Amino acid sequence: MRLRRVLACVALIAPLAATAQETPTQRAAAADVVRRLGDLRTTIDAAGLARRLTTARSATRDAVVERARQLWETELQAMSDDITRHPEIGFQERRSVDVLVAWLRAHDFDVTVGVADLPTAFTATYRKGTPGPNLGVIVEYDALRGTMRDYHGDQHSAQGPIGLAAAVAVAEFLTRTGTPGTVTVIGTPAEEMMPPPSKTVMHERGVFNGLDVAVRSHSSTDTQRPAPGFGSCCLNIDGVKYVFSGAPAHQMMPWEGRDALTAVVRFFTNVDGIRKNIRPEARIQGIISEGGKAPNVVPDRAVADFYIRYPDEVYLAQVRQMVDDAARAAALATGTRVSIEPYGSMRDGISVGALNEVAFAYVRKYGATRVKEEPQKPQGWEETGSVSRDLPGVGFSAYTSSGGFHTYEMEADALNEIGHTGFRIDAMAMAALLHDFATDAGFRTKVREEFTATKGLFGDYLTALRPAYPIPAIR
Repeated sequence: MRLRRVLACVALIAPLAATAQETPTQRAAAADVVRRLGDLRTTIDAAGLARRLTTARSATRDAVVERARQLWETELQAMSDDITRHPEIGFQERRSVDVLVAWLRAHDFDVTVGVADLPTAFTATYRKGTPGPNLGVIVEYDALRGTMRDYHGDQHSAQGPIGLAAAVAVAEFLTRTGTPGTVTVIGTPAEEMMPPPSKTVMHERGVFNGLDVAVRSHSSTDTQRPAPGFGSCCLNIDGVKYVFSGAPAHQMMPWEGRDALTAVVRFFTNVDGIRKNIRPEARIQGIISEGGKAPNVVPDRAVADFYIRYPDEVYLAQVRQMVDDAARAAALATGTRVSIEPYGSMRDGISVGALNEVAFAYVRKYGATRVKEEPQKPQGWEETGSVSRDLPGVGFSAYTSSGGFHTYEMEADALNEIGHTGFRIDAMAMAALLHDFATDAGFRTKVREEFTATKGLFGDYLTALRPAYPIPAIR
């Protein structure tokens, strides 16, 4: 009977919540918050705002867009290809950063490299900017760590050149027309080596302070945009290392030692054993990063590295507890010790419909294909939540690859017409949105209003979820 009532509740709010929160449990438990999010969407009318901005005649906007296109086709597409062909993994992207910052310095930006004590993070401030909206452009450039070779299987190689095209086109417009405002480019390394993401570290160190909006691009297998609300692209994550300690011995007399590798193997077995008692939306993924040095020595140290994921942080805490207990049980069963070492986390961010819809409309206007009409699940603009909870922003996602994410096929598409076309479209659309944000006070007001109201609902959302995940009583 209780299950029928829950399903009935979900059915009642489904039309409202179709693009709200990710799971039926979230939508049912937080039905009042979802309703208020729906009321906010009606008030903001992001679709109407997008129609007004993108269909209006604007010679200045069109000139900015044309300049971004020209920069891409004459200079920055080649830069993107060059970075693609020279992949560098996180915190080692020195060559890529050198290429990006040299170009920015040549286009009237003052650059500081090594911000937040991260050697390949940088900020670039337009030196001719004036008081007014501070337009943030976020760029990434790290490659994936591959088993055969490092590679740009997520097309981060293009994100810098795309952002530079939009940043310079808009900065030049501000100076040329005397429009109040400035542009700040922020280079964020090692996106693929989270958690914690470098953006979170930089945010905590104040690097994003003073921005009024942030934009970024990312590769995509479709042209799409997220729904407004709370979310993260890749679920809420806890990154945890489980370090097992034993005692060494000769493998001919293993009873004289305690095998830490056996403990890790038992740990993985324990995790598999609890999966049926964990909600199906959870993802628990681990590797053995250390397992001994020689086959004739009982390993006295072994390490498992896990990402533990769930669509919200409330139930994630329960999953994390179960995984931690599975590690403790493995240690107890094998006579070893385990040290549980969390090293980072990612949490839901805020997705702003007023920005999402305008970005999506511009991407379509400039020719994007393989369009997904329905908004996808909510996700903060910077994928990982922390910055997007404090700063409104948007990601641009035109179709740039027919391969899957993190594949060699996606890297190949970065160098061909599929990628080149999508990247150019993202640069043009980004320039158009930044132009509108700088020149249209009504647009800025809508963004601030929606962002502030959504942020205010987030605490109510988490409070509503807590009773939805009762822990069974054990008698």
